[in-house]
Amino acid sequence: MNKRSISDVDLGGIPGRTAIVRADLNVPLDGGEITDDKRIRASLSTLRILTEARWRVVLLSHLGRPRGEIDSTSSLKPVADRLDELLDPPVHFIAHTSGVEAVAGLETLGAGEIALLENTRFEVGEMINDPDLAGFWATLGDLYVNDAFGSAHRAHASTAGIATAMRAKGGDAVAGLLMEKEIQFLDEALDVPEKPFVAIVGGAKISSKIGVLSGLLPRVDHLLIGGGMANTFFTALGLDTGDSLVEMDAVELARGLLEQGGERLVLPVDCVVAEDVSEDAERRFVGRTEVQPSDKILDIGPRTRQVFTDILAEANTIVWNGPMGVFEVDAFAEGTVGIAHAVAEACDRGAIGILGGGDSAAAAERAGVADRLTHVSTGGGASLELLAGGDLPSVDELSDRSY
Repeated sequence: MNKRSISDVDLGGIPGRTAIVRADLNVPLDGGEITDDKRIRASLSTLRILTEARWRVVLLSHLGRPRGEIDSTSSLKPVADRLDELLDPPVHFIAHTSGVEAVAGLETLGAGEIALLENTRFEVGEMINDPDLAGFWATLGDLYVNDAFGSAHRAHASTAGIATAMRAKGGDAVAGLLMEKEIQFLDEALDVPEKPFVAIVGGAKISSKIGVLSGLLPRVDHLLIGGGMANTFFTALGLDTGDSLVEMDAVELARGLLEQGGERLVLPVDCVVAEDVSEDAERRFVGRTEVQPSDKILDIGPRTRQVFTDILAEANTIVWNGPMGVFEVDAFAEGTVGIAHAVAEACDRGAIGILGGGDSAAAAERAGVADRLTHVSTGGGASLELLAGGDLPSVDELSDRSY
């Protein structure tokens, strides 16, 4: 990454300078209670390096999808409370995102303290990358630090726009420690991967991952396909998928990928089927040519797990994005959990295993193997963009590193 990071910044000098940090604190809430604080904890290293150097920190984040309207259920107040529990310096919550109220709330912020502004997506200008809104946020500090990898593929005012505005006024816009780590693994580590290079792609739809599939196929030794998208490939092969999810408008895409990939593109050979998606559904294990009209394909079968596991046992670089089935339901989670264990076992013997966030990360947690993997990304959409060989707009706008 030819972009400056916080590691390149001399944080010494006069205490009380102000850094604006964009973090990804978009955590799940249930009745106002945080149910998973991994993203909050992932942001702590960057916050600590600033507060220990006695910088004032103005923290920005979104939560949920309020789309320019104030929504109390998407308030960041619970996040501020959790941060205050996890960090030594005080964390203040400012119930405003912009304007004189936000500025007034920052007036008493002391050196080494943190203020979290309210949800950036309460602002109409956030998602359209409004330059006036970005410019306002840039006036609040001397340094902009983007540590929100989960939003790196979005050109929003608090990600790309503020970086542009900060550089325009002569300031520095740099990557945080988490952002730097994510890009190192997902971009630099995969630039010249150690062979054999195996990718696992699952999830429901080909159309949402066509860029990833097309970008990975020329680079991998094997591309393992699972999840609902496998059904569309089955249809492209002329197989009956019963009552399963199939993207009919993506069948031609699947056919083209099959021709492009040849033997490198590996489809399931058997599957778990049932007539409904429930814990007490009657499951059957069938070959991919044995699916009945009333069947729904809901997981990869045991023979496929073994085929995939054998391939992963030989891999030296592995990337994984997307589950192998409806893993949220225990009855159809065996395929995804089995693959998670296979990736972990590969990492145990020295392979590089990278999970591209989202459901894959949740699957690794569920399988109890997340701490055995080389890297578990915090950003699903951003990791997909990098795996597809694309650019991240908010990273592009950071200050260039000079050598």
